[in-house]
Amino acid sequence: MDRKYKSYKNLPALAGVCSMERAAGPGLTVAEGVRRLKRHRYAFKRLQEIFVARITAEPIYELKTGFSLHAHLCAEHASTLGARVAEMREPPLGLDDVPDAHLAVFFDEVLGAPSTADLVVGLYEKAVPALQAGLRRHLEETHPLIDFPSCRLIRFALLELEQIAAFGTQAVESLVDRASRDRMSEWIGLLDECLRPAQAGTPRRMHSAKPYVYDRVPKRDERFGDIYNQGVNPEAFLYNKDFPADAKVLMLFFKRFREVDVPEMMASILTELRDKPWGFYRDMTRQLWDEARHAMMGEIGFVAAGLDWRTIGINVTWSLNLNTQLTAQERHAVLYFIEQGLMPKTGKRYEWEVACASQNRLSALFQDYDWADEVLHARIGREWYLSQFKNAAEAIRYGDECWSKILLDWQGYRERGLTQHHNWWPDLYRTYCRLRGAEADPNVLAFAETYERIRPDLKTISTSG
Repeated sequence: MDRKYKSYKNLPALAGVCSMERAAGPGLTVAEGVRRLKRHRYAFKRLQEIFVARITAEPIYELKTGFSLHAHLCAEHASTLGARVAEMREPPLGLDDVPDAHLAVFFDEVLGAPSTADLVVGLYEKAVPALQAGLRRHLEETHPLIDFPSCRLIRFALLELEQIAAFGTQAVESLVDRASRDRMSEWIGLLDECLRPAQAGTPRRMHSAKPYVYDRVPKRDERFGDIYNQGVNPEAFLYNKDFPADAKVLMLFFKRFREVDVPEMMASILTELRDKPWGFYRDMTRQLWDEARHAMMGEIGFVAAGLDWRTIGINVTWSLNLNTQLTAQERHAVLYFIEQGLMPKTGKRYEWEVACASQNRLSALFQDYDWADEVLHARIGREWYLSQFKNAAEAIRYGDECWSKILLDWQGYRERGLTQHHNWWPDLYRTYCRLRGAEADPNVLAFAETYERIRPDLKTISTSG
């Protein structure tokens, strides 16, 4: 190599990507690069599936929202890596081929983890670090200039995996004690065995000896008291012109926080509909994460206002009823129906206008982005749901019919002692006024509309149980 070679006036050579010495060195062949990219993509895709599948039945709220984000990030990186493979080889790409039987067992085992402690160890102590190590090795061994498009995607993936890993480290520290770790020691050994390179033979199984069965019944942690409570109808309050905007902010915070039930329901669609193009799972996982963000908007709103959200009934009944009474396709129909209904001026724009009128800057900011997100979600619905129908009217009608099939079981919840449908609104509003040094409006305090006969879209329920 010519050690005396210099760039013009010592400008960065090779577009600043690497030194000439490194550029003159070795790199991976296209075939080997593609093999590794497909393996990385498989790992991201399996991680997305696991994060989504475990959202619904995971009680801990912070894990529901964390899994929602991590599923979205994994779906995005699976998409970009798949697109890179398509740039390097003509079809068939073989993106859905299983690269390694032991790797498949590894992810099956993590998916079937029997407890939250096992799950976070499998995900964040084993799967994520193994994927990081494989990506770093790929970055070190491929040619930095000739394979720059792959390097760029890998660096971006590593950046977001660091964020996932940081969350996971704290989750493991918080949720896994010594007794739990001792109990799962044999299983951890199996995961390590599955990750060893160049193995022969049939991998053994433990938790995945029986196929994983998705649990579609939503669970909540102990902070979510009275989860069957349908005693407050926030839509009836929001759309009542007689009530002031500053009080309506509380209902907006409640509606946003309650959206934790949307990831719980969407996870069932993504997990149970397995015959769709990959773009469906990517886009729907993005929407799932957006809905988790909306729930956190409500959480932030209550905390910023000094209010304890644990005192109100953030109910689980919407996701519970859809998940247990409808098919996955019917749930998707209801989701589409609701999303399209939020597009007129009486939908998300109205909520933003209410938030602006309230002079609550945080609520106005939340609703501004909530509105923008819902525009995207309506487009996702048109792309992946509407195409199954002759026209929009037919798709809307079917969604309404599916939602109307739901038995809300208002009276049944009460008779079984699950809730008394307590009206938590007066206490929340009274506390809100006291913290602001304001006088509580008697008319606002008197609000007592429930979900017994009125649906969230304000349609009358004919069969409520």
